[in-house]
Amino acid sequence: MLHAAVVVEFIKMLSNLDAFFDKAVMHAEAKKYDPETLLLARLAPDQFALTRQVQIACDTAKLGVARLTGKVPPSHPDTEKTIAELRVRIGQTIEFLRDFAEADFAGAEERVITQPRWEGKTLTGHQFAHHHVIPNFYFHVAMAYAILRHNGVDVGKKDYLGALPFKAPEA
Repeated sequence: MLHAAVVVEFIKMLSNLDAFFDKAVMHAEAKKYDPETLLLARLAPDQFALTRQVQIACDTAKLGVARLTGKVPPSHPDTEKTIAELRVRIGQTIEFLRDFAEADFAGAEERVITQPRWEGKTLTGHQFAHHHVIPNFYFHVAMAYAILRHNGVDVGKKDYLGALPFKAPEA
């Protein structure tokens, strides 16, 4: 269950996030501005800019899965300055997630998880996944989407949701 919710779906959403940048670059080229300027865009003065939203989405995915499974995540120093560099980070995060199988999540629901900023408090793996990792991941992907949309990039709900696993009606 957790594997499908955090590995399969995070890979899908990170792939969708990566595809947003295709449209962002096309939009900027059509409007004749440097697409890199979008990286500093934000919806509100006290909100993180697009670059940070992408970094946090990637970190939430890799760190969340690592904490749930007890594995060591890759380190990313948050130095991305270009769309190409952000896309590399998204790709590296996807590759990290692809290494996980359902068996890696054995015992994850009951695993006790903490972080330094929680000041000694803990959550079970189930609580951590459903109350922190999943909502936080989708929040930052949605903010990246909203920042691009706010700046005129032609992304829509279908871009955010990506391909759906429809089945054709039986004849």
